[in-house]
Amino acid sequence: MLLRIKHLTLTALGVICISTLTACGSKEPATATGAGGPPPAVEVGVITLEASDVALTAELPGRTTAFRKAEVRPQVTGIIEKRLFEEGSEVEAGQQLYQIDSATYRAALATARAELARGEANLAAAKAREARYKDLAAAKAISQQEYDDALANLGQSTASIAAARAAIETAQINLKYTEVRAPISGVIGKSSVTEGALVSSGQSEVLATIQQLDPIYIDVSQSAENLLRLKRQMQSGHISALEAAKVNLILDDGTTYEHEGTLQFSEVGVSESTGTVTLRALFDNPDRFLLPGMFVRTVVQEGSRGNSVLAPQQGIIRDRTGAATAFVVNSNNEVELRQVKTGRSVGHNWVIEDGLQVGDRLILEGLQKIRPGAPVTVVPAKLAETSN
Repeated sequence: MLLRIKHLTLTALGVICISTLTACGSKEPATATGAGGPPPAVEVGVITLEASDVALTAELPGRTTAFRKAEVRPQVTGIIEKRLFEEGSEVEAGQQLYQIDSATYRAALATARAELARGEANLAAAKAREARYKDLAAAKAISQQEYDDALANLGQSTASIAAARAAIETAQINLKYTEVRAPISGVIGKSSVTEGALVSSGQSEVLATIQQLDPIYIDVSQSAENLLRLKRQMQSGHISALEAAKVNLILDDGTTYEHEGTLQFSEVGVSESTGTVTLRALFDNPDRFLLPGMFVRTVVQEGSRGNSVLAPQQGIIRDRTGAATAFVVNSNNEVELRQVKTGRSVGHNWVIEDGLQVGDRLILEGLQKIRPGAPVTVVPAKLAETSN
């Protein structure tokens, strides 16, 4: 009985071994695409880099300033009788704003005219006396001293006439100044005085302020370092200067001001406290939308750069050190890693200084699935539309 059980056990083990060998023998051989073969080509989206002319811009902070500003002050002393304008209204150059009591100045003018009349009468008598004394002196009927006195009297009368006429002119000017008029056209602010107030010539307090708002200035601050770098690039020929630099405004709500401005001049000095240079741009302001003192953002066109290579920002990768790199597809349709030097940004692109050139196929899509040296299949990239 024991021998029979032992025989059955050996038979069972033989069946198991045969089954195992049969299963092992039926295993399929490794294919070419397995672990030992080359990886499959990955599909990537690329663009071919081209040369283009680039308008270089800089976004800078700015503040609005009135085109003209005039402080209205009294030129004579007196009591304000009338205020002849509405605060905040438009006034024209030469329009009367205030009336100062003119009684004393009219009297002064009348006095000066009376002095002129007296002087003219004295002049007539002096001329007649000089003529008579001249003949008498020639006939030796009077002394030479008497004739000299008559001649001097004639000169004094002539001088008094000139003084009287100057006094009349002064009195007329003072009388005219009792009518305080607008020196420029523009929007007038609030009045600092009312009827009945005493004002005087040369006082420190202004009566009102007039500002011309159309057109209007925008004063922009740019760092002296950026301005110096821009001038050096212009001198080297890398950037060409614009004959009439254009400026656009970005308002607080993010919208762009509808009127385009022009750059007028740049300050000749650098601020010692901020290290910036002031640029001034001129904008049309027909609707008085811009008011003095407003802060705005300006986009200044600094120049243009020809034959520049632009690369979309999504195709430029920064490593841990901050260095820029890019993946391109070489002539063998393999991935190649490039070290790139970028310049300024233009919209959603980088200006490439070094590392990429015209004709390179820059990978934009599928970056997470590639590595240097890997084969790829190239398709045109579908660039996402970007908002302004």
